[in-house]
Amino acid sequence: MIDQHGLRLNVGIILVNNENKLFWGRRIGQQNSWQFPQGGLDALETPEQTLFRELKEELGLSPEHVEVLASTRNWLTYYLPKNFRRYHSEPLCIGQKQKWFLLRFLGEEEDFCFNSNGAPEFIGWRWVDYWVPIREVILFKREVYRSALKELEPALFKSPAVTREIAEAVE
Repeated sequence: MIDQHGLRLNVGIILVNNENKLFWGRRIGQQNSWQFPQGGLDALETPEQTLFRELKEELGLSPEHVEVLASTRNWLTYYLPKNFRRYHSEPLCIGQKQKWFLLRFLGEEEDFCFNSNGAPEFIGWRWVDYWVPIREVILFKREVYRSALKELEPALFKSPAVTREIAEAVE
């Protein structure tokens, strides 16, 4: 679903394991592109409904595999560089407006299934430290990732100032 400003409404999923490491997925068809799971809202779908649909489609996980810890208060926006825009598509999408969710993974690693919908988005994955994605995500998504991680950090860590120091060190 694309709004009147050309922004695709979307959810971002930050999945954390018992060691507070984050799921970091390597995208299919991309040279060395890593990102968090994400996906667009369908018409009449709430962000929460999209969250669980995308979780199933991209990772093969069901609601019982996760616990929702937090979500961003507001939508976070990024714009696609002009060379990433699909000018032949209607309506034209110029970026994404995302609601982010932080989830605790309760399952086993064997529960992941990347081809549950027949069109896998990830070819691989790994668990990473909390601030690694800011360094590794494609540049135009970096500020949205930073904003989401900073806002959701207190839901995961008791002393966010310590992890923020680490984040500033990797920037």
